[in-house]
Amino acid sequence: MKNKKKLLRMLDANLNRSREGLRVLEDFFRFISETNTLRSKARKIRHAMEKLISEKSLIKTMFKERNSKSDLGKEVDLWEMKREEIFDLVYANFQRVKESTRVIEELLKIIDKRKVKLIKNIRYEIYNMEKKTFEKWTYLCGS
Repeated sequence: MKNKKKLLRMLDANLNRSREGLRVLEDFFRFISETNTLRSKARKIRHAMEKLISEKSLIKTMFKERNSKSDLGKEVDLWEMKREEIFDLVYANFQRVKESTRVIEELLKIIDKRKVKLIKNIRYEIYNMEKKTFEKWTYLCGS
């Protein structure tokens, strides 16, 4: 497959991005909103993301292709610094997870079509979790 190494590097970055965002949300639900159902859901989804890429050979290849030192997107950008309150943090991390799961879905259409349905289901679970979170926002966070 042409450009397979670049696709795997993209997949690795987006898997990391989605799991990192889910971890921020999980900790928000655990420590700030103290909403165990949503905490548990974030954790379940984060672990499902890990199962998406479970073949050791694929994991090793992704690690081999990872190039954090010269990644063009590693610098802090101004949008990241605009978070002023918890709402901004939660909203930004939901966006991070939704966007990265969409990229993963597109990549899997090339890399492993068998897993497309799983990631698509995960993406829709995130949409539902986001809706529940913001429907309950006043209750959870008082604002």
